[in-house]
Amino acid sequence: MVTEVVVNERITIGGNRPFALIAGPCVIESREHATAMAGGIKEIAERLGIPYIFKASYDKANRSSIRGFRGPGLHEGLEILHDIKGKFQVPILSDIHTEEQAAEAAEVLDIIQIPAYLCRQTDLLIAAGETGAVVNVKKGQFLAPWDMDNVVTKIVEGTGNRRILLTERGATFGYNNLVVDMTSLPRMRQTGYPVVFDATHSVQLPGGAGESSSGRREYVSYLARGAAAIGIDALFMEIHDCPDTARSDGSNMLRLDQLESVLRQVKAIDELVKGF
Repeated sequence: MVTEVVVNERITIGGNRPFALIAGPCVIESREHATAMAGGIKEIAERLGIPYIFKASYDKANRSSIRGFRGPGLHEGLEILHDIKGKFQVPILSDIHTEEQAAEAAEVLDIIQIPAYLCRQTDLLIAAGETGAVVNVKKGQFLAPWDMDNVVTKIVEGTGNRRILLTERGATFGYNNLVVDMTSLPRMRQTGYPVVFDATHSVQLPGGAGESSSGRREYVSYLARGAAAIGIDALFMEIHDCPDTARSDGSNMLRLDQLESVLRQVKAIDELVKGF
């Protein structure tokens, strides 16, 4: 049985519970936009009875180009996320990129995310674990699922924190392409920790547009359904009301007006699989 990870008094992930939704825009584009997205997604999740965690990055530190929009930064970004957390009473997830950000971020974030490119950075993992917050580690595009055993060991033995989530987001397949090995989900679950499937970054084409990434958002729903059929504890999706004008990762984000349909399908599959 997979360990249950308590996010807050209302949401627990794992232990054969129904999946939780982690969703929001790739980056905080403005206070108004992030707030509107949080409210819109929460309304859909509540209608479907799906536990919801808001996600948005305050800094996209790994953009393809130096000219890429990075977001408002740590201090302003955390202030916006704090206000969204209070307004909608939802847990918050965002990513950190340096050890120095961990303690300040943990004052607001319920889940600290370690980006895929940084998932082997020992000091970053330990800094996140030492906050006591839930730590969501995205499996690097360059790692096999069994390599995540070492990531878990670093956090547990280095900090004693066992509030860990592991996220699949595709593996490198040649240049500017990712593929998803669905067997990574049950393999990572062998660590004893809940697994998350990132359905939107899995259709990304890293650097595929030269100075930015591109993607194939038309395949998001297929991969989300496939992962639910394998068995997941949470579904991660980046959502935008108008992806074509988004300032980061627009080509792989799901449109807000398509979210409810996709979630209804995933929920039906999730209930079937977990009923076996």
